[in-house]
Amino acid sequence: MNARTLVIIKPDAFAAGHVGSILRRYEEAGLRILAMERRTIGPDFADLHYAEHVGRDYYLPLRKFMTEGPLVAVVLEGEDAIRLVRTINGATDPAQADEGTIRADLAESHRRNAVHASDSEESAEAEIALWFPDL
Repeated sequence: MNARTLVIIKPDAFAAGHVGSILRRYEEAGLRILAMERRTIGPDFADLHYAEHVGRDYYLPLRKFMTEGPLVAVVLEGEDAIRLVRTINGATDPAQADEGTIRADLAESHRRNAVHASDSEESAEAEIALWFPDL
């Protein structure tokens, strides 16, 4: 089934110059870029994106990280895109990520883990609407 998903190339990966190599992995897997934008987000936007995490003990450091510098938001489309992107990204904790995944290869730590991806059709729809309301 053809699907869309949101990916965020986080500030750590952006600062390290990994945007091109990350995008290449998705394209080589047969995914198509529908929309892409470099931006820096503020705390209010981070709160909207991570609404279910606001108030949890780990949230303020996460918000600080996500707002520390530029990132790249991308909408990808393709066959089973949500599952495929999450497989390409690897486990959230790079120490547990399979060899050859983005996080195993490029992530700095559990928090500074290079990429975000929607985890379901519902979250993909909501995240795409938030980041790319005109799409």
